[in-house]
Amino acid sequence: MTPHPAMQSAVVALLLALLLSACSEQQPALQPLEPGDRILAFGDSLTWGTGTDREHAWPAVLARLSGHPVINAGVPGEISAQGLQRLPGLLEAHHPALVILLHGGNDLLRKLPEKDIAANLRAMIAQIREKHAQVMLIAVPRPSLLLSDADFYSGVAREENIPILEDSLADLLGSSANRSDTVHLNRFGYGLLARQLYQFIRQQGGLQ
Repeated sequence: MTPHPAMQSAVVALLLALLLSACSEQQPALQPLEPGDRILAFGDSLTWGTGTDREHAWPAVLARLSGHPVINAGVPGEISAQGLQRLPGLLEAHHPALVILLHGGNDLLRKLPEKDIAANLRAMIAQIREKHAQVMLIAVPRPSLLLSDADFYSGVAREENIPILEDSLADLLGSSANRSDTVHLNRFGYGLLARQLYQFIRQQGGLQ
């Protein structure tokens, strides 16, 4: 007998919660956000929400879950070098308390040097810190048949001592039920990503 979809979702959510709990113990903490503090979701099409509508992209879902304004600053097709040039204007315009970086996927698709992606991410983190905002990373998987995070994401997070949500995108994109195509999530997948992010930020102390 095939399990009911709701039961499958509950089991997946429980397993992900256990995984996040185990990983978060070794992660740097976040300072609690104050009421009204803004979160900047910075990235490419995975942040924009390609594969669903804007109301069901993960920044919009995270805003509803957290009660904080979440600015969707995703640009489909953008590579990290372009993001590095775009980020300062957004920091100046929105004054976020927390920036969630989900970038580098298009670089990986284009097979650009991983050392350059890592350098661009480190430069983005420096820009964010100059504006006295907190920052965290979401790891992106390398394009392959069996998805797994590109190694440099964890390396950047360790070097910069920032929290990182690992394995989430790889796991979600590994299931056809969660994706609209091979590199983008669907409405259900973005919703799961938002819930994982919400729980992760709470476990790191950023949300009460």
